[in-house]
Amino acid sequence: MDKTKNDFKEIIRKDQATRKSKNWNGTFLEYLELVRKNPEIYSLAHKHLYKVICDAGMVEDAALDDSARSLKLWGDHPPKMYNFFKDEFFGVEQPLEKIVRYFHAAAMKGEESRQVLYLMGPVGAGKSSISELLKKRLTDADPIYVIDGCPIREEPLHLIPRPLRDKFNEMLEVQIEGELCPVCRYRLEHEFDGKYENFPVTTSTFSRMHRRGIAVVPPVDPNNQDTSVLIGSEDISKLDQYSEGDPRVLDLNGAFNAGNRGIVEFIEVFKNETEYLHSIITATQEKFVPAPGRHGTIYVDSVILAHSNEAEWRRFKADHTNEAILDRIVTVKVPYNLRLDEEVKIYEKMLGRSGFKSHIAPHTLKIAAMFAILSRLEKSPKCDLVTKMHLYNGEEVIEKGRTKKIDIEELKEDAKFEGMSGISPRFIMKAIDTALTDTVEGITPIHIREVMIRMVKDMEFADDVRKHYLDLLQDTINKAYLEILEKEITKAFVYAYEEQAETLFQNYLDHAEAYVNKTTLKENSSKEEMQPDEGFLKNIEEQIAIIGSSVDGFRQEVISYLWAVGRRGKKVNYKSYEPLKEAIEKKLMESVRDISRIITKARTRDEEQQEKFSALVENMLERGYNEFSANVVLKYASNHLWKD
Repeated sequence: MDKTKNDFKEIIRKDQATRKSKNWNGTFLEYLELVRKNPEIYSLAHKHLYKVICDAGMVEDAALDDSARSLKLWGDHPPKMYNFFKDEFFGVEQPLEKIVRYFHAAAMKGEESRQVLYLMGPVGAGKSSISELLKKRLTDADPIYVIDGCPIREEPLHLIPRPLRDKFNEMLEVQIEGELCPVCRYRLEHEFDGKYENFPVTTSTFSRMHRRGIAVVPPVDPNNQDTSVLIGSEDISKLDQYSEGDPRVLDLNGAFNAGNRGIVEFIEVFKNETEYLHSIITATQEKFVPAPGRHGTIYVDSVILAHSNEAEWRRFKADHTNEAILDRIVTVKVPYNLRLDEEVKIYEKMLGRSGFKSHIAPHTLKIAAMFAILSRLEKSPKCDLVTKMHLYNGEEVIEKGRTKKIDIEELKEDAKFEGMSGISPRFIMKAIDTALTDTVEGITPIHIREVMIRMVKDMEFADDVRKHYLDLLQDTINKAYLEILEKEITKAFVYAYEEQAETLFQNYLDHAEAYVNKTTLKENSSKEEMQPDEGFLKNIEEQIAIIGSSVDGFRQEVISYLWAVGRRGKKVNYKSYEPLKEAIEKKLMESVRDISRIITKARTRDEEQQEKFSALVENMLERGYNEFSANVVLKYASNHLWKD
């Protein structure tokens, strides 16, 4: 117990020591010396946040997908990926890259520094989550230097008079922007007799809870829009002490005041009346907002971040009277993720933050993700939706023994609004939550599909949308799962599946190479010369419909491809060439299909069958199932996979 208390004390002590070491208090003159030694201390809001993002580093090349998959996904121009967003967002690399590009340009004081960053996309795509992460990481960042006692925590260099700015810019190697707020100007004249070198400077952290550098503006009631929400107000209780023009009556607690030096977030921004949005134009373009009452203007330096869904954006954009605001917006579309593997990661992340501890059988999240992805895809004359889903996931799609050659960029070009509608991650998580609360033994792909079917029937979708979703769940996804299940049972049945697949691959390679080069090969035990076994080769090839005159070309392709892979220094195995991998897997499935069928369908089993069934279940347990889920999927396979 004492050790635990000591551990707590040590953690608290270290945290307090770290915080204390980052605190600084001094005069403005001392602050000038700090800036001269390190000009980076002075940075505007966009530059500061850009530095916070960049300090987390870039995703290392080794952490990215293999080059072949990356080439399929991105072509010759893969997006830059940042550790700042890693493990938080999946499948939206390009929108995130655009957001960082905005901050980079704004940090360089480009036009973006005077524009709103606007995130637009469907519900549940991650707009609010991106905003929350930016605010959270800003809260965790090192403190900034501010004028001590300033209600808007302004930059201390604002104390330098205009006539001296050029001189100080040169000495400090900075470019000072902004003016003193009315409150600090009054204090300088009356408390410090104009001697700004004695003005106190301190450090200050960011906090959403305390509204320090982070302010959030929800939609305002159109019938009761009060600009004090944005610019603050006058404290009426002080008007009996001070005149109306005295800065001491100011209560600078508006969003632009609170968010100065940090972020001002506008939620569902276009639900506000247009007149109410004009203050945003002033704050972005001029970097000034009106002070309450008769106090002129106040300089503000904030990242203005807004977001809303696509319907609100389209309605606002359609009104030509909004052109002035539209011209001051950098729009970043945040669509739903369209990559299957990344969608699974989204659910894993969300489940990891929940309190659910129940067993989830293999492929359960994948089946849920399939429904989400397929619902977001647009139909194309070039391929069906399932093929499109696999292509977008960076997978090879095999058709008649050949890799299907479809340009992903062309598919995306034909469907510009893809990912802007469909099933949201929240819908899927509700389905998973429902399934997990329905049973204590755990859930399987069968359970999650049934729950999603019920939810689609209960939701208020348009009739054609509901029919499309039900077709996906009851037909397309069911067939996809049966294919997965057949492979799963095959792998569980075949002892040392990977080794057997590799043996088949190496044998095929030996015989195909001898066939292509018109040579013989040596029999392993007797070392006798033997001709390539064409029967064996055809037995593998016919699994993917390579027959007749096409066999010569296929064998030549296999040898050429694998030789090129080996030449690049990569290890060659049965997974190296997708068409051959599929042929080998189908061959293994064929070899166990009959015995699988007998054992899973048998109501009563003899001793040998029971032994094999027990071994099958044991193998499935090793592959991530529990006894309940293994029995559920085997029963499902018995009823649906092998029909007499």
